[in-house]
Amino acid sequence: MIVLETVDLAKVYRGGDGGEITVLDGINLRVNRGEMVAIVGASGAGKSTLLHLLGALDRPTRGAVRIADEALDGLSDEEVSALRNRSVGFVFQFHHLLREFTALENVMMPLRIAGWDDRRARARAAELLDRVGLGARTGHKPSELSGGEQQRTAVARALAIDPAVLLADEPSGNLDHANSERLHDLFVALSRDLETAMVIATHNRSLAARADRTMLLEEGRLTETGVREVVP
Repeated sequence: MIVLETVDLAKVYRGGDGGEITVLDGINLRVNRGEMVAIVGASGAGKSTLLHLLGALDRPTRGAVRIADEALDGLSDEEVSALRNRSVGFVFQFHHLLREFTALENVMMPLRIAGWDDRRARARAAELLDRVGLGARTGHKPSELSGGEQQRTAVARALAIDPAVLLADEPSGNLDHANSERLHDLFVALSRDLETAMVIATHNRSLAARADRTMLLEEGRLTETGVREVVP
């Protein structure tokens, strides 16, 4: 089942001199339920821009995006926001947890925004934190968690709404080797057990090697390739 699809996706910016800068040009991608796709490429190749378009954080200059069988074309900003909130989870290099709230409260946040009552949201958040190995750390604030624990909390938060697709931008880029490997193991297990589709932009060879497919983003184009060929 295809849960994320792009057709002829392009993004063009206008430079300071008035000229056009093409970041993405003709991106065609299909991601199935439970599939983990790694996007690799040089810094500045447009990986973050692509994830922003895939997750409806930005609109393309040309082309189409479908998330959970719903096209973004023609939707108002409010409708796009609603689709994003119910169908897409995000994990970034930096966890962006709210410092004044506990791990449990951080994971509850998107559920409360979605209208869940406190008891149901609390139960769901506790279940997810246990799933990512933090069942004993639910009452801790971000400052009381290690970097790896903070990022796993961010993963639990991204999964709170049971999204059709999880998008991750250099999720282990700020972690040491041991915590990176633990996070990579977690992504693989979640993709398999929860059948969550994932698109992960990464420079990490280990993470890219665990994906079902590895795609190279280069000169605005996306091509399928072997991880050993492109990850330094």
